[in-house]
Amino acid sequence: MKKILCIVLFSVSVAYGQNTVTVTKAEYQEMKQAGLIDPNVHYSFSDLAFPSNIRYNGGMEKNGTCDCIVPLDSTFSLAMLPNDDGSSGLINLPFTFDFYGNQYNSVYINNNGNISFVSPYMTWTSNSFPDSSFNMIAPFWGDVDTRGGMDSLGNLLGNGGNVWYKVTPTALIINWNQVGYFNMHNDLVSTFQLIISNGSDSLISAGGNVSFCYEDMQWTTGDASSGIGGFGGTPATVGVNIGNGTDYFQVGQFVQTGTSFDGPTNNFDGVDFLDGQEIYFNVAGITTTNTPPLLISSAICDTINVITGDTLKSLNSTDFIIGIMTPEIGQNIQISTNSDAPAGAFSYSMTPISDLYYEVQSSFNATGVTPGIYHVSLTATDNGTPVGVTTKNFVFEVIYENSANISEGNSSFFSVHPNPTSDKLSITLNEINTDYTVIIQDLSGKTLIQQAVKNQDQIDVEHFKSGIYLLKICSSNHVIGTLKVIKQ
Repeated sequence: MKKILCIVLFSVSVAYGQNTVTVTKAEYQEMKQAGLIDPNVHYSFSDLAFPSNIRYNGGMEKNGTCDCIVPLDSTFSLAMLPNDDGSSGLINLPFTFDFYGNQYNSVYINNNGNISFVSPYMTWTSNSFPDSSFNMIAPFWGDVDTRGGMDSLGNLLGNGGNVWYKVTPTALIINWNQVGYFNMHNDLVSTFQLIISNGSDSLISAGGNVSFCYEDMQWTTGDASSGIGGFGGTPATVGVNIGNGTDYFQVGQFVQTGTSFDGPTNNFDGVDFLDGQEIYFNVAGITTTNTPPLLISSAICDTINVITGDTLKSLNSTDFIIGIMTPEIGQNIQISTNSDAPAGAFSYSMTPISDLYYEVQSSFNATGVTPGIYHVSLTATDNGTPVGVTTKNFVFEVIYENSANISEGNSSFFSVHPNPTSDKLSITLNEINTDYTVIIQDLSGKTLIQQAVKNQDQIDVEHFKSGIYLLKICSSNHVIGTLKVIKQ
């Protein structure tokens, strides 16, 4: 350690408003594990080597109407090279982002699952909110490590995921894509997204200016935060915190596997709860004496398809859960709905999971409903001062299906094999028609894949979780056949 201390004393410059210390990769690892990293110092590596062919390496794209992830393409830029505890340079925004009345036109993207506006943050062990030390928006503040290991020569392999971003005239989109955790682990990876906007961008529902979106979340904690195998120790924090001790809210702290979740300040939560969820909200304004209720749901979609003309409830009805959370302790929430659908088509019940978190079990039953477009508006109102109100509009498209039931095997119109499958489905159509479309949905009615198919085609379902799915072949907006397919 004597060599390291000498470097700290004598190799200092200024970057991002912090002291910069040059160390080797091995020295930094030793210091981090020993708890000797100074959060007020920016560390630069003298022996850093990166792969030259970093690019987007796959993952689930936005194939379904319920997927809030913006698909990565050539318009995204790499926020930073593979690293541990690094940050981007200052990114200028062509719009003004309102963060509790503070106006920002630039931002830092931090590798450890957050963005900041005053200075970059290297801090890998998260704190709960409120916290006077940090000015950040954190879709998942944990010890992200994108290095993914080294080759025999000590060069970073860069297979621990990447952080990408895209700036539009009204929004900043950031995607932590298949990122691993410290120390160079990529056995478990997570994908999540943050969008901030000027408040008018349609990417964020209901006029909010921030959106969190999650795909498959597999870990919570790095080794230097007392984690073992990606879990335990200090939990990862999800929320926003401006740093004045007043303007903040916390969605939860995640430390374990599973889907357990009871709100922001009760028990630690299971990271699988976040899978497929979107959380959107508004932090614009001079103060947040009362933050309106937050909606958490995997069903926040543009359109939800429901089938009529089938005798099975799994097609006639789509069921989904909307989570409603109040960040303030001691408040009550009431919900109300309006709909242009026939009476009884949309129904719901609300269950309190804790004093701060409620689940709304929702259902749209298309039995006997005329095909067409229907709308449901759900409003959550708290009893704060002033009263907080959040409204979400859902669109349901009722589609008539000619078939009377679901086939367990092949349809007379087409065949699918192998079924069950672990990776790909081969589809053979008995008639050549250029207008055929395949739709794959889960049993809740959420569309996962929708694409045109030819007479013989393949569909990749390797990224699906194990379970039963519904595969539909459509022609001219009519479902001509439906099969159950099993993903192993």
